[in-house]
Amino acid sequence: MMAVSLRCRQIYIFILGWIAYASTYILRKPLGVIKAELEIALPVSRTELGWLDSALLFPYAFVQMFFGHVGDRFGARVTFGICLILSALSMVSFGYWDDLYMLMILLFLTGAAQAHCWPNCTKALLSWFPDKVRNSVFGMFGTCAFSGGILGTIIAVYLQTHYGWRHVYLFPSLFVAAIGVVVLFTFSQPSEVGIQVPGKEQNTVSNEKTAQQSLSILQLWKIPMIAEVAVAMFCLKVVRYTMYMWLPMYLLKHLGYTKGMAGVFSTAFEVGGVVGSGLVGFVLDRYFPNRTLVGTAISIALSTLALCVFVVTSSWGLAVNSICMFLAGAFNAGPDTLLGGSIPIELGEKDNRNSGSATVGLVNGFGSIGTCIEGPVIGLISTYYGWTGMFYVMIGLSALATVTVFKASVIYKKVDQTIIVEPI
Repeated sequence: MMAVSLRCRQIYIFILGWIAYASTYILRKPLGVIKAELEIALPVSRTELGWLDSALLFPYAFVQMFFGHVGDRFGARVTFGICLILSALSMVSFGYWDDLYMLMILLFLTGAAQAHCWPNCTKALLSWFPDKVRNSVFGMFGTCAFSGGILGTIIAVYLQTHYGWRHVYLFPSLFVAAIGVVVLFTFSQPSEVGIQVPGKEQNTVSNEKTAQQSLSILQLWKIPMIAEVAVAMFCLKVVRYTMYMWLPMYLLKHLGYTKGMAGVFSTAFEVGGVVGSGLVGFVLDRYFPNRTLVGTAISIALSTLALCVFVVTSSWGLAVNSICMFLAGAFNAGPDTLLGGSIPIELGEKDNRNSGSATVGLVNGFGSIGTCIEGPVIGLISTYYGWTGMFYVMIGLSALATVTVFKASVIYKKVDQTIIVEPI
């Protein structure tokens, strides 16, 4: 009976967490879809459009890096649920404003609220599964980010086409708010319902001691591999969000796609992401046992190669473009999922530190610094060096991520999975 109850709870938490985090993207992706229309409707320059990206992503990075411990202190369920609701309330009125600065304020509030969603969603999820299947479970769960991106794009394209850009956030916001309420009341961790998960390393320190323990950002940064993982996340997130925010416009302006086709076929990167994220955990567990970082680095290298091929073959038509973007997304997504979730969670929770949310927040927050500067930088590069220049930047960053993850794999062998936090 206990086993049946545990399995049912695992399934429920997995499905609810998947839907809940996927829903955050239906509030992020519309910005990339409606940029071409905002450029005319407001009107604003391409560089100013880039600052809208920064308004969303800067607070996302800052809050994750410096306030990641909030989830560890108040609980993953409460923090995740409230932040979903706050992000929805921030965007529900987006279409009623014509002032660029007001739009930036709304995006800023949404980014700050959503900063806590990923760390606390992953912390609650992984608390329900044995450590030995961490990568496999998290690989499957990571499909939510890319599936959410696809769904967010499709919904935004539909609403923009039939109702105009002013309505692309209204109904998605109401949905996210409803999901937030469900999360707030039901997204519990095993400790909250008195269940122990077999095969899960249990904390042995008292709750009082754990509650008092709060590592500073410098202490977190000194954990072996954290710096390398964070730099790799920086590179991968720039590539990923450049695709999210600029690929529809690239297809429309440079390759001559129609507005609808540009929005729909820009999801090829995310479709690949779903496949890659879903398979990476199984592939690494089977073919790279105890060498997760080596397999991750190889995956990033293949993503870099796919981007190179895309640049060379961009004029060859829709089919070739889609295949290249699919492969780039597939080999980018798996590393993004593991480096941004299961690996830092493991480092943060080891030795009873209870800093899983903080560690994930640090890694993803540092990675999101890249997404903050992505908007205006890519806007300037595409303006002065053309769209090809944008892809050269992404190729270089993807190659750098490959190198840093290989370095992390070397460190991993040296520490032999023993994580030591140096005193400040």
